[in-house]
Amino acid sequence: MAKRVLLESPSASQPSPSDVWLRMRALIVEDQPDLLFALRGMLEDEGYAVDTAADGEAGLHRAVVWAYDVIVLDWMLPKLSGFDVLKELRKQKSTPVLMLTARDGIADRVKGLDHGADDYLVKPFDRLELLARLRALVRRAAGESESLLDLGQGVTINLIHRKVFRDDVEVVLTAREYSIFEYLALHRGRVVPRTDLYDHIFDENDESLSNLLDVHISNLRRKVGRDLIETRRGLGYLIHASGAAMNHDASASGASGAETDGSSLTNSSPP
Repeated sequence: MAKRVLLESPSASQPSPSDVWLRMRALIVEDQPDLLFALRGMLEDEGYAVDTAADGEAGLHRAVVWAYDVIVLDWMLPKLSGFDVLKELRKQKSTPVLMLTARDGIADRVKGLDHGADDYLVKPFDRLELLARLRALVRRAAGESESLLDLGQGVTINLIHRKVFRDDVEVVLTAREYSIFEYLALHRGRVVPRTDLYDHIFDENDESLSNLLDVHISNLRRKVGRDLIETRRGLGYLIHASGAAMNHDASASGASGAETDGSSLTNSSPP
């Protein structure tokens, strides 16, 4: 069994992921087994759903086929270098990429950034800095520069401390409830398909039933207000950019314990 490597112990002053987790989906492409294991542990401890690849070809395949919120990509990889993975990926997708490398020369950093890397971190690195940079990449990709979002109806979400407030009172959410709510908040003003939510809150080892999403949405409406999350039947879910209330018909449908948007759902996982 691989030995888990802790590069740094989390500070006691940092928010605990056991309180409320950020559940975004991340891909780690790293060929060093101990470092890959450590990185996966760090991100999973933060609540990320994590997939991994140990070489460039496998990493590129996963990055192209599956939807990720962020990718941690090593520079030196077998079969296909991280730089070549990045060049091919950028032909098809704009997924945020954090390059992880032992190369600390200015020319190397410039080369990586010029060819599509969103950020660059040199080994050895600080655990807290890695996690902060990943959070910043996720916010930036969603078009957010602020860490505190006002969703209307007295509801706010703090993306740094991963907490939700209603009328200045903290709302206690489960890990999955928070991850769903955060994803909807980051994409407010847009309808989010059910399949997108499943892609981003479950990793390749998760097994789930489609009605679990309905249960989580129902619980969220009970905690943050029934009018905040609108169901668009056949399409998905929506938090309005202005925090506007949904219409009476949508609100009535949201009160049902077994909500559905009418779309079919298959919980798929990478091979």
